[in-house]
Amino acid sequence: MIRASSIALAAAITLSSTLVSPPALAQDNVAARIAAYRERVERLEDQVAIENLQAMYGYYFDKGLWTQVADLFARGGTFEYGQRGVYEGRERIARALLLFGPEGLGPARLNNHMQLQNVVAVAPDGRTGTGRWQGMVMLSEPGANAVWGVGIYENTYVKEGNTWKIASLHFYPTGFTDYDKGWAHSQLPMDGPSALFPPDRPPSEVYRALPSNYIPPFSFRHPVTGEEIIVTQPADDIVGRQ
Repeated sequence: MIRASSIALAAAITLSSTLVSPPALAQDNVAARIAAYRERVERLEDQVAIENLQAMYGYYFDKGLWTQVADLFARGGTFEYGQRGVYEGRERIARALLLFGPEGLGPARLNNHMQLQNVVAVAPDGRTGTGRWQGMVMLSEPGANAVWGVGIYENTYVKEGNTWKIASLHFYPTGFTDYDKGWAHSQLPMDGPSALFPPDRPPSEVYRALPSNYIPPFSFRHPVTGEEIIVTQPADDIVGRQ
């Protein structure tokens, strides 16, 4: 009888130990959950910081604040606008931006570049990120008719110290048109590399804007399937794409 009771007691103790977590294990679970939440919050804060960084770029660029624009770039950062070529480093970028107009712009000049439909992805380590933005462009200058434009930004970002900066900015204009004639009757070509201030490298991708229909590669995967988004571009004999 005593032996049976001892066995029953031992079994009860064993069962209770499997049903009730030791205090140390419970504390470990809580600590792990807090660490996971902290990681999620930090990545969300990184995402907001990148969105704000890109918005500031837009406001500075619109008003021709070229020095402030260049200061948003990382060391060795690159700037590429359409088929103008690639400029490397903050000093080179600041000078290249003068091709868009004088510092601070001037009377009768409009240089609006709005950034919409953002998709920002931050790397798990919180040190780098990518961003895709839809661009709307409104341009005007004295003695010339106004221009509408559309395009796509595909950018990369890097955290230097604790500050997010632009590692590479690539704006793909996909169409320009005369303000009065409109899209159905006017498709304006993109500017090529400047002879006045040549780029450090030729364009990283050669393509044509409207009436061609080039789609820049996507930097992010499908959010549901996790698959890479592959776009088959139409053949273009002019630029040599088969």
